[in-house]
Amino acid sequence: MAIFPANQGRFDPYKNYRFKLKFDKDYVAGVCKVTGLKKSTEVVKHRDGGDPSSSRKSPGRTEFDAITLERGITQDLEFERWANKIWNFQQQGNVSLLDFRKDITLEVYNEAGQLVLAYKIYRCWVSEFQALPDLDSNANAIAIQHIKLENEGWERDVSVTEPTEPTFTVPPL
Repeated sequence: MAIFPANQGRFDPYKNYRFKLKFDKDYVAGVCKVTGLKKSTEVVKHRDGGDPSSSRKSPGRTEFDAITLERGITQDLEFERWANKIWNFQQQGNVSLLDFRKDITLEVYNEAGQLVLAYKIYRCWVSEFQALPDLDSNANAIAIQHIKLENEGWERDVSVTEPTEPTFTVPPL
C-alpha cells in the first residue's frame, strides 16, 4: 500500500530559511541560524568463536551532537538568562539545578508560511555562550551572539503533517 503526501504535486524540497524555535512555550526572537540535528551510533565489532575470517557489527551507544543557535544581538535577554543558569557570576557560579535544562521545539515552514515539520529536542542545556562577537569599526556586519546546546536526543513531531498548499488565481487582465 503506497502512502501519498497531501501535496502529490510538490516536487521541490523545503527551503532551509523558514523556521522558528520555541522554548518555555514562547518563540525565541531573532534566531537566524540553527545547526543541523545529527545523531551517531557507535559500531561494536565482534566475531563468533568459530568464524575467524569475518566480523559482525552491532549498534552501540548513540550520541546526539550539540546544536548551535545564532541570532542578531537585541535587548532580548533569553540566551543570557539561560546561560546564566549554568554559571552565574553574581552567585559564585552555582548551577540552577531545577531548570537549567529545557525542551525546545524546532519548526520548519514552507514558502507559504505553513508549518510542515517540527522536531522536539530534549533536555537541552547551554554549554557555550558568546555574548558579543569580535567588534570591528571597519566592518559592515550584524553583531551575532550564539549559544551551544547539549541535548539528550530529539524526535520528529509526527502530529505535524503536510498541509495542503494554497493555490493562487490570477485575475484576468
